[in-house]
Amino acid sequence: MKDAILKDLRILDFTRVLAGPFATRILADFGAEVIKVQSEKTAQGAEANLSSYFSTWNRNKRSITLDMDSSEAKALIFRLVNISDVVVENFSPRVLHNWGLGYESLKAHNSKLIMLRMSAMGQTGPWKDYVTYGPTLHSLAGLTYLTSVSEKAPLGIGFAFSDLIAGLYGAIALLGALEYRDRTGRGQCIDLSQYEAICTTIGPTLMDVLANNTDPVPGGNDPDSVEAAPYGCYACSGLERWCVIAVFSERQWQAFCQVLGNPPWSRSEKFRSLTERAAHKAELDKLIQKWTRKREAPQAVALLQEAGVPAGVVQNAEDLAKDPQLRARSLFRKISHPQMDEFFTDTQPIRLSDPPDIPWKPAPLLGEDNTYVFGELLGLSDREIDDYITKGVIA
Repeated sequence: MKDAILKDLRILDFTRVLAGPFATRILADFGAEVIKVQSEKTAQGAEANLSSYFSTWNRNKRSITLDMDSSEAKALIFRLVNISDVVVENFSPRVLHNWGLGYESLKAHNSKLIMLRMSAMGQTGPWKDYVTYGPTLHSLAGLTYLTSVSEKAPLGIGFAFSDLIAGLYGAIALLGALEYRDRTGRGQCIDLSQYEAICTTIGPTLMDVLANNTDPVPGGNDPDSVEAAPYGCYACSGLERWCVIAVFSERQWQAFCQVLGNPPWSRSEKFRSLTERAAHKAELDKLIQKWTRKREAPQAVALLQEAGVPAGVVQNAEDLAKDPQLRARSLFRKISHPQMDEFFTDTQPIRLSDPPDIPWKPAPLLGEDNTYVFGELLGLSDREIDDYITKGVIA
């Protein structure tokens, strides 16, 4: 069996919830040994090991338990740092400082250590101690406003997009720091601001404002840069089922009208050209939706695509699981869990030309790797481990 490309990489993982766990999950998927530091006190909610949320973001990792309020736990962390390559955390700056685990303290035990700090606002500045969630960062970065349907409804995108962006940036930054260490022998402390990471996604809007002195407004389903009409998302038959349609040319318009049965309104003067259709978009959309509401989304899309009209289903999770393209590329794989039902998980969209055939592991149970990490890696005896458990250090 071929070795995983990151098999020699060991990561001490203090991250929680999504941004940090996503970054370390990417590396774990490619063979890095990720040791997640948990405790009975903190393994709650999104960090509960038997929750579906935890299972999604912590596959292929190990779990140890330590009460980080204990000075003896800190001593064990220093020993683990000595045999690790990377430490990752996504707390506010004060947390590791209070534990006495800042970069300089850790570096004293491993001069080549790479540390990734993924705080909300970065390690410096007047907001450095702020704690945030994805929707908070979206609002601060302008993303909630720009992705809304209109100025009057700043709904945003509805999921923690900023966590995923920060996680991707974190994984890339770690790979860059590892390459730098390979060349120079020196480690790095990476200060990643999740706020700044999500701000990079609105670059085109900022350029437009600066270059053209424009006033940015939410585009909704009607961006000015797209010359198409009709162009939008339309309700179909069924609960929360939708399709998208875009008509760019006169040929496509004629094909679109034919699919709809050439209704009388399609010959109206107000819809005779793309410019006229765009000007009467609201009325046109209502007429189109009368047709889409009578059909299931896949049926409507199939009819339009066969006629050469750009259209697509707004897919939900069930659609994705059945998507023929994704299934052909084996994007989803089945994982068995010792205490949960067998479930499917997404794999990596990054494909290697000569991939190792590595069995994936489900997310770990709380502390399931205590014996391996404290016994095999650190060399503690069973009596020493039991003593730490009795004292509540390993907890």
